[in-house]
Amino acid sequence: MRPLANALSVLLHPLWMTTGALVLCSRIDPFMFLDPGSQAGLIFLGLVFLMTALFPLVSTLLMRRSGLVSDLTLPTRSERIPVYIIGLLYHGMCWYLVRRITDHPVTLGIVIGAFITLLLVLLITLYWKISAHMAGIGGLIGAVVAVMVLDGGEVTLALSGLFVLAGALGTARLIVSDHTPAQVYTGTLLGFVCVFASAASGITT
Repeated sequence: MRPLANALSVLLHPLWMTTGALVLCSRIDPFMFLDPGSQAGLIFLGLVFLMTALFPLVSTLLMRRSGLVSDLTLPTRSERIPVYIIGLLYHGMCWYLVRRITDHPVTLGIVIGAFITLLLVLLITLYWKISAHMAGIGGLIGAVVAVMVLDGGEVTLALSGLFVLAGALGTARLIVSDHTPAQVYTGTLLGFVCVFASAASGITT
C-alpha cells in the first residue's frame, strides 16, 4: 500500500499541476491561449512547465545536494519554507512572461491563482504543516470547474475522475506523510478557492 501511495504522490505532485491545469482547460476551451497541439502552443506549455516544474525541481535537487534539505519529501516545515520561496519566485516569473504572450483572462487567472495558492501555502507553513499536494490538485480542480462554469458546461466524467484522484491522493498523503486529515482538507479547499476565484473572475494582476 505504501509504495502505491508514494507513486501516486509523485504522479500527482504539485509541480505538475499548473501545466496540467492549462492542458486540461485547453481541452474544454480550445481558445484559451493557443492550440496546445501547435508548435506555438507547445512552446507556451513548455515555458510554463520550465518555470513552474522543472526549474523548481532542479533548485530543490541542488538544495538537497548542498544539505539545505534532508530529503526531497521535505518532511519538516523548516525545510519546506526555502523551497516554497524559490517556487514562488519562479511562479512570479512565469506569470510575468505569460502576460507577454497572451491576454486571455482565464489563462492568466490560472497562473496567478497558482501563485496566490503557493504564497498562502508558504505563509501557513510558517505556523502549520498544510498539504501542498492537496493544494495543488485542489487548484487543478478549481481551474477545470472555473472553465466549465464560464463555458456553461456540465459535469463530465473527466471532472468526476479528478475528484476520485483527489480522494486517492488525500489518502496517499495520510499514508506516507505525517499530515492530519485537517491539513489535507484545508490544502484542497485552499487550492480550489484560490484558482477557481482567480480563473473565474479573470484576475490578471
